[in-house]
Amino acid sequence: MDHYETLGVARDATADEIKKAYRRLAREHHPDANRGDPTAEERFKQITVAYETLSDPEKRRRYDMFGDEGIGSAGFSDFGGISDLFASFFGGGFGSASGRSGPARGADVLAEIELTLEEADTGVERDVEIETLNECSECHGSGAAPGTFPSACSQCRGTGELRQVRRTMFGNVMTASTCPRCGGQGQEITSPCPRCTGRGRIAEVETLTVQIPAGVDDGAQLRVSGRGHAGVRGAGAGDLYVAISIAPHPIFQRAGDDLGCEVGVPMTIAALGGTIEIPTLEGPELVEVAPGTQSGHVERLKNKGMTRLHGRGRGTLVALLKVETPIDLTEEQRDLLERFAASRGESTGGRGLFDKIKEAFN
Repeated sequence: MDHYETLGVARDATADEIKKAYRRLAREHHPDANRGDPTAEERFKQITVAYETLSDPEKRRRYDMFGDEGIGSAGFSDFGGISDLFASFFGGGFGSASGRSGPARGADVLAEIELTLEEADTGVERDVEIETLNECSECHGSGAAPGTFPSACSQCRGTGELRQVRRTMFGNVMTASTCPRCGGQGQEITSPCPRCTGRGRIAEVETLTVQIPAGVDDGAQLRVSGRGHAGVRGAGAGDLYVAISIAPHPIFQRAGDDLGCEVGVPMTIAALGGTIEIPTLEGPELVEVAPGTQSGHVERLKNKGMTRLHGRGRGTLVALLKVETPIDLTEEQRDLLERFAASRGESTGGRGLFDKIKEAFN
């Protein structure tokens, strides 16, 4: 079956879309969640194989070019039918059992955390709940009941491969495919472990405490080595990747290590000069503005932006000043402004001018 169809994703799906599809399908079809369904385990295996192929960029590239034959063992087996020709002419070896990579490493696990801008600035510890396939404590990952051991697969006799010879225009060509009985492991279990029913792994929910470093940016991924799914039959575990998203802030916009915001300035202070408060993540900062400050003026506060990763200081805070026009004036304030305008020879269109026009018509 096509791996993209197995996961239900398009051929141009992103790595994130592939991970999300795998997580959803793995929960839905995991044998522990479908007891009594004889097809659940096979379906789960197909989903896992599809994810392990498409989540690895190099395996995915080879699969897109050559299909399943392109992701075989090392060397010339990457080129599918070409390796068969070499095997037929030179006695094999490229696709032999000695080239098998052994038990598969566990798949990676993705978790997501949303932070406030303040938490991203200072760093924080957060608990993450994840569901992973952990090594069975009863059989220690072997899948065999205590006191027993896996035996060589009766179908492939321990090679993990089934070979066939077919006639071609070049002569007899030998092809190798993964043994369907043992899944390429070369072993089968005659006495399965009662706890994991021979799978060697148990689905468990864990809560991990993750240390988020100060200065982390939106879209970053933190890697926690060895905390993904356990490998098959004692192989190494996958990794946990924690994807970071940062919630929008009501005041600040972030650009890398710098922050930006808008700050209102009263008209009187803009005209006469004075002190204003500019917000920062550490509290308001008092800043002197010059007389005659206009809307659009920019104040730059060094070392008041975001904390840089690995403790290398802070970015810059950029404040865009906007002069505020007063509203809801009292009669006294309005009169003062009109007299000020008159002293500058400016027509305000206010009550005094209206009265003059009214008198002219009369």
